Amino acid sequence: MKIGLVSPYVYPLPGGVTQHVRYLYENLRLRGHDVRIITSSHGLQRSSEGDVIRLGKGFSMPANGSMGTITISPRFLSQVRAVLERERFDLLHFHEPFVPFLSPVVLRLSDSVNIGTFHAYGGWSPAYEFGSRVLKGDAARLHGRIAVSAAARHFIDRYFPGDYKVIPNGVDADRYGRAVPVARWKDGTPNILFVGRFEPRKGVLDLLKAFRQVRKDGVGARLLLVGGGPQEREARRYVATRRLSGVEFLGRVSDDEKLQLFRTADVYTSPATGRESFGIVLLEAMAAGAPIVASDIHGYKGVVRRGREALLVPPHEPKELAAALERLLLDRALAAEMSANGLVRAAEFSWPRVTAKVDDYYGFVIRRLAAAGQLPPGFHAEVPQSPRPGVGAPG
Repeated sequence: MKIGLVSPYVYPLPGGVTQHVRYLYENLRLRGHDVRIITSSHGLQRSSEGDVIRLGKGFSMPANGSMGTITISPRFLSQVRAVLERERFDLLHFHEPFVPFLSPVVLRLSDSVNIGTFHAYGGWSPAYEFGSRVLKGDAARLHGRIAVSAAARHFIDRYFPGDYKVIPNGVDADRYGRAVPVARWKDGTPNILFVGRFEPRKGVLDLLKAFRQVRKDGVGARLLLVGGGPQEREARRYVATRRLSGVEFLGRVSDDEKLQLFRTADVYTSPATGRESFGIVLLEAMAAGAPIVASDIHGYKGVVRRGREALLVPPHEPKELAAALERLLLDRALAAEMSANGLVRAAEFSWPRVTAKVDDYYGFVIRRLAAAGQLPPGFHAEVPQSPRPGVGAPG
């Protein structure tokens, strides 16, 4: 089939959705499909290249406690029409179909089979509350719906009720396994790693308070902080005013450096406070063999299992976070057991397995439409055969 992956978040800028789109693109091509990525431009990225088609210009804005993107263009409608007429997609796969304005515009003009994947999770959302009233027609144009976790399904079903297939995010497990630790940090001092934006929902200040307790308790460790964001100045001030030693601010790093840092970690921690739909960083940590201390929040429970790959603690509880970190730092047998469990668990989320599930779902939706005589006029490929019993994506 010819497939278009629609990302309202600017590809390939860093982010969970754009990373998902990247690996889905690569693995769908390996399965024989002709695939394009439809996204916007941002900054100096002004033109399409290769299989990436850019429409409009993306602008960052606050969303769900983090930063999101909206895409605008004075010639949006004519640009979208021209691309759809030229490319003649059999299937369009929208990632966050209702994020303005790229996805809704493409969805409204599509005459292809339309699949939507929903990545977000949060509490009550005024944007989705408003959207549920004005985007009913757009929602009806989706022939199939995927959620990346039970948490994400619960969130979106509140505003757009329907049938959702849960298919998780994936991880390039082999790539993490091949990474080499950073030599300068392998000096005998255990490393605690955090990767994420410095913003309230990621819990970086709670982590600093917990690490201060670890140091007070006399447990030797180093804290490696990867990322940046609105709370970076406050975090640096906390470290400086309390003369907290052993904290390294590494800033934003390349993908290759991130791989190495995950392999360097003796413990990975994610003290997020909530509104996490899945927890890709937990998959990355497990694929690199790092035992985990994470918040006991809804979005993480489908990724790690309590006491097997991770110690889970209540969010906003630095003392409990410190106790869990100390437990893994001091009990190396437990840490090794969780590391081994994590490697096995991460393999279940490999991108070939996840992509096979997505491809099977495409086929299911297409066969359902064909059986009902409802295939849209833009679908020109052969209708996929039903998988034989025992063949197809693992459950």
